[in-house]
Amino acid sequence: MPKPDISLVSPAYRESKNLPVLYDRIATVMEKLGRTWEWIIVDDHSPDETFEVVTELAARDPRVRGVRLARNYSSHTAITCGLHHARGTCAVVLAADLQDPPEVIPELLVPWEAGAQVVWAVRGKRLGEKWRTLFFAKLFYIFVRNFVGMKEMPAAGADFFLLDRRAIDGFCQFGETNVHVLALITWMGFRQETIIYTKQARLHGESAFNLEKRMQLVLDCVTSFTTRPIRAMGLVGFLVALAGFVLASRIIWEAFVLEQGPPEGYASLMVALLVIGGVQMLMMAVLGEYLWRALDEARRRPRFLIEAHVGRDPAMSEAVPPAVSPPVSLPQPGRASET
Repeated sequence: MPKPDISLVSPAYRESKNLPVLYDRIATVMEKLGRTWEWIIVDDHSPDETFEVVTELAARDPRVRGVRLARNYSSHTAITCGLHHARGTCAVVLAADLQDPPEVIPELLVPWEAGAQVVWAVRGKRLGEKWRTLFFAKLFYIFVRNFVGMKEMPAAGADFFLLDRRAIDGFCQFGETNVHVLALITWMGFRQETIIYTKQARLHGESAFNLEKRMQLVLDCVTSFTTRPIRAMGLVGFLVALAGFVLASRIIWEAFVLEQGPPEGYASLMVALLVIGGVQMLMMAVLGEYLWRALDEARRRPRFLIEAHVGRDPAMSEAVPPAVSPPVSLPQPGRASET
C-alpha cells in the first residue's frame, strides 16, 4: 500500500459525538488539497462508544485507522502512539474535540513546503475556555519558558502542529516514558515555524484535562529538561547553613564577649528546627521525584499497550528504527496476536 502524503493523528478520549463531524470536515479539507492522506485515531481507553465510532469510520473509509490503548494513559502517550504509526511524508497532530479546526491544515503546509520540519499552530484566541483554564495554561507556558529554560516553546502554547518525516523519525527514536511531547519536540531542534489560529470551543462534551494532569505535565517538563530544582536545593542548603553560621556567631559573641550568657527559651530553637526540617522534606520530595522517574525509565516497561485496532495493518511505521522496542499489542479475542 503506497504511503500517504499526510498522516493526521488525533488522540481521543470520550469523543464519540465529535469524531463523525471531524471526519466530514477533514475529508472536505483534504479533498480540496488533492493530497493522499490517512487519519490515525488513538482512543485513550474511553469509557464511552468512542472506539465503536472509530470502527464505523474505518469500515466506511479505508484511510481511517483506529488504535485503542489498553488503559487510559494520557493524551501525550496517545500522540506518541499515533506518531509511531504514521506513514505519511508529514504528520499533523490535531485534537479530536473540534477545538483544532482542520481548515487550518493548508496553512500548516505552507511553511513545511518552504522547508520547515516543525510547524506550530499557535493559539491567537481561545474561544469558549473558562478563565481557570486560560490562567493555568498561561502560567504553565511562562513557567516552562522561564524556569525550565525552553525559550523556543511558543509563549501562547501549541498542541496543534505538523512534523516533517525527519522530525517524526527523530521523535520515534526516543524511548522515554515520562516526557512532555511538545517540550521534547521543541528540544529536538530542526527548523521550526509558527502560524496563528483561533482555538474553537468544544462542540460536545467537556475536557478531561484536570489539575492533576496539568501538574503531571509540569513535573514531566521539570524532571526531563532541567536540573534547576537540584541546583536550587544546593543554593537553599547553602543559605540555611550560612544563616546558621551567622546565628551561632551571634550567640558566641553575646555569651563570651558581651557576657550576656546563653540565650533563654526554646522558641527560637523550635522555629529553626521546623524551618530546617521543612526545607529538608521539600528537598527530599524533589530528589524523590527525580529518583522515581529514573527508576521508571530503568524498568523499560512498554510506553503503552494496544488493546485493539481497526483499519489497515497497524504494524509500526517503517520510520521507527529497529533498535527501538515497539509498543506491545495485546491479543484480540478471536484472532492471533500481531507483532
